[in-house]
Amino acid sequence: MFRGMRRFSQKLPKEECEELLREQRRGVLAVLGDEGYPYAVPLNFLYQDGSLFFHSAQTGHKLDAIAACDKASFCVTEQGVQEPGAWWYHVRSVIAFGRVSRVTDPQRIDGILRALAQKYFPPSEDVDADIRRNGGRVAILELRVEHLSGKHVREK
Repeated sequence: MFRGMRRFSQKLPKEECEELLREQRRGVLAVLGDEGYPYAVPLNFLYQDGSLFFHSAQTGHKLDAIAACDKASFCVTEQGVQEPGAWWYHVRSVIAFGRVSRVTDPQRIDGILRALAQKYFPPSEDVDADIRRNGGRVAILELRVEHLSGKHVREK
């Protein structure tokens, strides 16, 4: 169903793909938007138990697109490492494919919000107060990963 990588010598093992998803802080979610145009939006995310989680407003282009077609991809690229004395970088990237749905269980939403806060908030932030203040205005989306591929390239 999903294409294999053409340059398989650059393929990352699944464990390295998952490590990249756990470590990186931003990625781009791509969905089928209005009038069949792709809609790609950069997002903070959480990777946990084979799924990607995103927080969102309760309404908007992204949610409308997902309601019309739940298939999506999510791409993460690390900043890369430059070889000493060279202008090129070694860069790893991951693309996840899957279907997106809205998380509706309040306990699960709370747990995901806390995990997102642990990843992104400064230690001094009062997570409980923020969740009480803003939690009801947030939608949590889950992309259940059906296919994952990663690549290590040497840009030259």
